[in-house]
Amino acid sequence: MFGKIKEGTLQFEDSSMHYAAFGKGSRPLVIVPGLSDGLRTIKGTGPLLWFLYRSFAREYRIWVFSRKNELVPGMTTRDMARDQAAAMDKLNITGARVMGISQGGMISQWLAIDYPKQVEKLVLVVTLSRQNETIQKVVRNWIQLAEEERYGDLAVDTMEKAYSEKALRKWRPFYWLVRRTGTPVSKERFLIQANSCITHNAYTELNKIKCPTLITGGGEDKIVGEAWVQQEMADNIANSQLIIYPDLGHDAFTTKDFNPRALNFLR
Repeated sequence: MFGKIKEGTLQFEDSSMHYAAFGKGSRPLVIVPGLSDGLRTIKGTGPLLWFLYRSFAREYRIWVFSRKNELVPGMTTRDMARDQAAAMDKLNITGARVMGISQGGMISQWLAIDYPKQVEKLVLVVTLSRQNETIQKVVRNWIQLAEEERYGDLAVDTMEKAYSEKALRKWRPFYWLVRRTGTPVSKERFLIQANSCITHNAYTELNKIKCPTLITGGGEDKIVGEAWVQQEMADNIANSQLIIYPDLGHDAFTTKDFNPRALNFLR
């Protein structure tokens, strides 16, 4: 319906980066996924991405990017934004709408701060501008589980923290399968990305984001923290709108209400 799904790999001097593109719109919408990219890149997931973002594909040419395949220890979310900008340059993407989800939202903040010509509008989804006690506790536990190679426990705890209780009642009978599919492609790559989350701090530079910005969060988010996390971003980004789903958690963007409201903002 929305044209062929294209999956590609960009080559850099030090690494490579996977991306997927689909949709027949003329305007670019860049999507930067969350820490799940540390477990598995988007390579081979084109049909799933199309299904998740098909409502945007009517109006936009959608580009979904992984982080580089080989990451340098100590990399920050700001470093990853530099890589994202370089990838967009290679594909001649400029003046894009950018939607960053969770860790992708952290990277997208830096993209809008450091490369403002790349970002025409910004959507920050279930993310934060600086680390706090909630994310420190959760992600440090994930780091420990990964270091101990307890990948099944990591996969289950990720779901327990990400989804609302209503959703979890549907998923828990399938945890036996989740445990089998939780092994990351690269433990080191996951650890680098996880550490970048708990050192992220763009708070003092949020006022440099000048593009229209939509900020969305869940009032019961067990990963980045509750609604005050998004509220402080909205307070410091001048041209911003804030949507909080009080009864949802880190899965707030999966509610049926999110896509229509995000599309309305992007228009």
